[in-house]
Amino acid sequence: MDSAKVKIRSQLEGLPSRCIKVADEHTTAIVQRYLDDLGGGSPAEPVIRTLLDRATGRLQALCTRLLFRSYPRLMHPPLNLQADELLGGVVERLLKSLRKIRPQTVRQFFALANQHIRWELNDLARRLDEAPRTAQLTDGALSPPDSSDSVLSATGRRMLEAIEKLPEEEKEVFGLVRIQGLTQAESATILGVSTKTVQRRLNRSLLLLADELRDLQPDLVQPGESGDEVRA
Repeated sequence: MDSAKVKIRSQLEGLPSRCIKVADEHTTAIVQRYLDDLGGGSPAEPVIRTLLDRATGRLQALCTRLLFRSYPRLMHPPLNLQADELLGGVVERLLKSLRKIRPQTVRQFFALANQHIRWELNDLARRLDEAPRTAQLTDGALSPPDSSDSVLSATGRRMLEAIEKLPEEEKEVFGLVRIQGLTQAESATILGVSTKTVQRRLNRSLLLLADELRDLQPDLVQPGESGDEVRA
């Protein structure tokens, strides 16, 4: 068992086991089953914890993708953030959130998870940015902050802000395809729309991002592309 799952299970231990060995069952179906239990009057706490346990694999993949693609500098000193550490923080956030919020669908659950992953990363980046200023004030120095690679760049912040400002449907598709790494067909199944609709929303999200981040090009344009694709 990898360290990420050990970490998560350590947070979930001590509760009645409701996990059924369903190795061949797709994560989406598993998550939907527990969401149905959560909305059907079952005791909330065991269901929430088992839901997160069963979703650990995909949550870890989401954390890894977003960390590597959008926050790589957080993986360098002094933070040295790893995906399993990020996952632990996200699970804690989701445990608290799911006690108040009841997602009805897999789509809503992973949208909530994505939101908390971004919040956790933003909080870590903000604290890291503030740390040099605090140290300078403590030392009585007024020298400019160190331009360490561990601090989230201004370009990275601009990109994240641009993604957050996308219309809801476009942001949702962009998150599924470009951040979660799902295929357009898989995203269409989760969203309950056609593949053509997913393709149209994805293309629109890329165009909106390209327009919003026009001054940052060509850095944001994929090599060999005509300028219609923005890196996540």
